[in-house]
Parts: sequence; C-alpha cells; structure tokens
Amino acid sequence: MHILILGAAGMLGRKLTAAITGGALAHDRLTLADVVAPPTVPGARSVAVNLTDPGATEALIAGRPGLIFHLAAIVSGEAEADLAKGYAVNLDASRALFDAIAAIPGYCPRVVFASSLAVFGAPFPKVIPDDFHLTPRTSYGTQKAMTELLLSDYSRRGLLDGVALRLPTICIRPGAPNRAASGFYSSILREPLNGLPATLPVRDSLRHWFASPRAATGFFLRAAAIETGLLGPSRALSMPGLSASIAEMIEALRRVAGQAAVDLIHYAPDPVIQAIVEPWAEACAATRARALGFTAETSFDEIIRIYLEDDRPDLTPRS
Repeated sequence: MHILILGAAGMLGRKLTAAITGGALAHDRLTLADVVAPPTVPGARSVAVNLTDPGATEALIAGRPGLIFHLAAIVSGEAEADLAKGYAVNLDASRALFDAIAAIPGYCPRVVFASSLAVFGAPFPKVIPDDFHLTPRTSYGTQKAMTELLLSDYSRRGLLDGVALRLPTICIRPGAPNRAASGFYSSILREPLNGLPATLPVRDSLRHWFASPRAATGFFLRAAAIETGLLGPSRALSMPGLSASIAEMIEALRRVAGQAAVDLIHYAPDPVIQAIVEPWAEACAATRARALGFTAETSFDEIIRIYLEDDRPDLTPRS
C-alpha cells in the first residue's frame, strides 16, 4: 500500500512517520509532504509542497495512495490572527484535496483527517456527548467543522473513505513552542522539566481535555484500520482523553519532578489567550471512539512520564 502523510514535518507527522517506518502499518511506498521538506527517512519520498498552490494536491495523489493522513494545517492562534490564511490552508486546501480525489475514476482512498475539539462551542455540558452540536467559537474551529462536513459528504457519495479525528489538546509537545493558543499547556510542563521558566497565561482552575503524542499517534493508526461502515453518516469521532485542571497538571509535575520544577512556573494573564481557550471543552464522552478501540492516558503522571520516555530519555523522574 502507498501511504501519503500531509503535514509530515510537524510533530505528529514525524511521530506517525516513525511508527509507520517502524512497522506499525504495512506499506510498499511512503510519501511525506509538507510546506517545508520533512526529514529524510529511509525508504520514503520527502516533498516540499504548499497545498494552497494550484495543482499541488493533484500531483501528490497522482500515484493513487491508498491511505492518506491529512495533518496539514495552521494552528489555532495563527488561524485566528490571519483569517485569510486560515481559510486558505485549513479549508480550501482540504477541499482541493477531496476534489482531486473525486476527479479520479474508481479511486477511493482512506483519508484520516486531523480535526479538533474546537468544532464545539460553549456552553457545554460537563461531559460533551458524541452528538453535541457544532457551534465553534473560533475561525480555526469553523474551518475544522466545515472540513469534517465535507469529509462526511464525500464519503457518503463514495468519493473517498474518510475518518475525522477530533483530537484533544496534545500534551506534552516536544520541541519549541508554536503559535497554537493551547501551546502553554505543554510549555508549563516541558520548560520546567528542562530547567527553564514558563509562563501560565490563564487561571489554574481551568479544566481541559488532553492526550499525549503517543496516544495521538495511536489514534491515527487505529483510524487507518477500523471498519468505516460502523461510523454511519458522521465520519467524525471525538477522541478519548484525560480531563484535568491546570492545578492538577502542576501537582503531577510536582510528583514527578519536584517543587523546584513547579517554582519555575509564573502566572502572567494574557487576555487574548484567555478569550480563545476559556470556552474550550473540559471532557468528552468519546463513546463511539472507545467502542472502536481508541484509547488514551488515565493520569497526568502518565502523560509526563511518556514525554520523558519518548522525548527526553536523558531526564530521570523522581520515582
């Protein structure tokens, strides 16, 4: 099978690539594409391509990949700051991909799309059910919701075989901070673990829905294998995760790394970040996804230890 990963240079794209090349999915061809060339991987073809360019998606699918992971996007903060760019990258490029697939007679690949809980909007119940209405409060969430609907409609028409994964906030993200409004959720743990100061821009009682990069990689691999006939008319699934407050995250950091790490976190309110993240989901039922075999972590101690195991094996936890 030929596998195509769009957004392969990003954090999740790199982890998914590593899992696939490590044997997680059988394949005979692997194409990695992003706006900057993804890291070179033995046995894979890396391509630098802007999906908003005319003809870009047609060229990528000319070899008829049977499985397409669509992770390419700009993040929430950038999509909110630049309306035109957000719609061009997060919606128009996805529509171009779907149309390019539909234009090839007899071609119906599995398309696994990275969506977001930002498709939902407050007010929320304590736990968001799978059938909660789509009323996003950000441009990013609107772009993801519109792409979900397109994916379901093109799947209904037999033009592709789509699965959209509404990802929790992924934590702890390795590497440098990005422009995502949710980036502080990783930085308030990652930086102290690395002996660096971190800024908390929101109240510590704020509760949210999380999963590790390892769990997210598992979500994509599972979505490649499920029987999509079980999904019904909606091809979008809310992923399992862990509901935690920032205070609970910090307590987990204290248990794993000690008080010295916690002392590196400093509260500095940011009204812009607060306005974006305050309405976000606290917890999801993820009933459909769990029934289909999707799983995530059950404690923040586990999420921190996964970061140390997968991305900072040189650091040793307290216990």
